[in-house]
Amino acid sequence: MQYRTLGRTGVQVSSLALGAMNFGQIGRTTQDEATAIVDAALEGGINLIDTADMYGGGESEEMVGKAVAGRRDDLVLATKAGMPMGEERNHRGGSRRWLVTALDDSLRRLGVDHVDLYQIHRWDSSTGDEETLSALTDLQRAGKIRYFGSSTFPAYRIVQAQWAAREHHLGRYVTEQPSYSILQRGIEAHVLPVAEQYGLGVLAWSPLASGWLSGAVRAGREITTSRSTFMPERFDTALPANRARLDAVERLAGVADEAGLTMIQLALGFVTAHPAVTSALIGPRTPDHLRSQLAAADTVLSADVLDAIDTIVAPGVDLAAHEKYDTPPALLDPSLRRR
Repeated sequence: MQYRTLGRTGVQVSSLALGAMNFGQIGRTTQDEATAIVDAALEGGINLIDTADMYGGGESEEMVGKAVAGRRDDLVLATKAGMPMGEERNHRGGSRRWLVTALDDSLRRLGVDHVDLYQIHRWDSSTGDEETLSALTDLQRAGKIRYFGSSTFPAYRIVQAQWAAREHHLGRYVTEQPSYSILQRGIEAHVLPVAEQYGLGVLAWSPLASGWLSGAVRAGREITTSRSTFMPERFDTALPANRARLDAVERLAGVADEAGLTMIQLALGFVTAHPAVTSALIGPRTPDHLRSQLAAADTVLSADVLDAIDTIVAPGVDLAAHEKYDTPPALLDPSLRRR
């Protein structure tokens, strides 16, 4: 396992990190399976575990808490807040009112008195940066969080938040957690350069592109990944974007075969090769999934392999741009771009 410094924090984290979204109802992973996955991950050298309050409505945090009991100090524990937690309109977002409550709820579910990294799950357009950063700074000073970061923020919002922190003498985001894979490279054009400029640690989620790069998706085979059952439109090969992905996967499989790598090694090796990326977040549902992903822990892709990937999916290109979560609101709501 490789280890890297998380931004400018001085904290050393593994180049593969364990994402716990699949723990519980989302991935149908039991507590025993979750504990076995955490055991194997720590044994394999992973020392960063990432979850969120909204994963399974808090179930993932509870399962992580039970799995790490007694060894809290051996790992870097991260969670997130901001996504809706129920129907109540104020149980979401980046307001001080909600973040103070949400963090206490997360600490209770995790069974800990602090988290190492607390992340705003999505940019909240209804809450000003000063409000959110002020709340996070106070929670940090209270010892409930060590650092705080953002997740899936557009590049201009990352810059704005850095400016607001400096302008108002508040703590700043030290990490960003974006979606990044061979098939979704758009952040190379804006988010990753900004992250490098501000010295942010980058924790890349969905490096296997929701299973497209797991090796299970190939032409002529029935698609049976877990994501295809609750996000069927992402795997409907009648759609042009999915046909483009399938074509890219077939060509990438040839690159992997020639290099003597699995598709998982190719995919994770690609993400961790970018100088802006600190860790790739893997989200195994079973111990077997974890083992296949840990096999990529020390994968280093040669320049020839990286060049071959560039000819299949060009740098800065998203093959499914409509699935991005960092699109400016004005591009999604016509009323925001018309007088």
